[in-house]
Amino acid sequence: MARPADPNARTDLISAARAEFVKKGLRGARIEDITAACGLSKGAFYLHFASKEALFGEVVDQVRATLDTLSHERFESMERFFTEHGRPDARDLAERSERLERLVRLETELDLRTLEVMWDYRDVMHVLLRGSQGTEYENLFPVLVDREVERVATDCRRLQEMSTCRSDVNAKLFGTVIVGTYALLVQQMTLMQEKPDLAGWASELQRIFREGVMPRDTAPAPVRAPRAAASRTSTRQGSSRAHTRHTSRKS
Repeated sequence: MARPADPNARTDLISAARAEFVKKGLRGARIEDITAACGLSKGAFYLHFASKEALFGEVVDQVRATLDTLSHERFESMERFFTEHGRPDARDLAERSERLERLVRLETELDLRTLEVMWDYRDVMHVLLRGSQGTEYENLFPVLVDREVERVATDCRRLQEMSTCRSDVNAKLFGTVIVGTYALLVQQMTLMQEKPDLAGWASELQRIFREGVMPRDTAPAPVRAPRAAASRTSTRQGSSRAHTRHTSRKS
């Protein structure tokens, strides 16, 4: 009687392979080490995957699909918020209105979900950044970054068309700033042994993106004319007063 297939074999192989890829890179990892780590045979490996590269490609596809889902859910959540509550404006920001606070809480929650996904797949990002040289995946990380930049830019343009985002914002530059920040954060994650305070990161990101780093209670300093210009202005005013007095005496 044939032995029933292990229902967990595929998941176990993926988990073992991800760990092996981090240690030895995609080229250095061996299928026999992957199968030994989860107590399976090479035959079991080839039952599920044509090669270790095919396995890694499937994991990368999972990352892409997850990011696609998060992006879609983010846009829908934002669109629903603006429909229900309207678009916050400068007054909301100045008064820290309840509407603005609700939007910040929503965006912080969405940012946290993205950071959690990045943490869960930090090993995959590690391989893309440092362990995929000489393989078909060695240039994939910048491709993924460019793809995310264009996606964020597209969402920004859609929000601009709905008048729920400033029309004078360069959508491509906005996408570059946002995605660039997350790309640097995921690079930091690949070097971490312990999980950071991702909720704190999400809150800080929202504060920085929305409010910048200027103190909230500091008014901008008045703009003063350069001394030379001010001196010329004073001279012209003095000459004008002298001319007026001279004209008055002649009259």
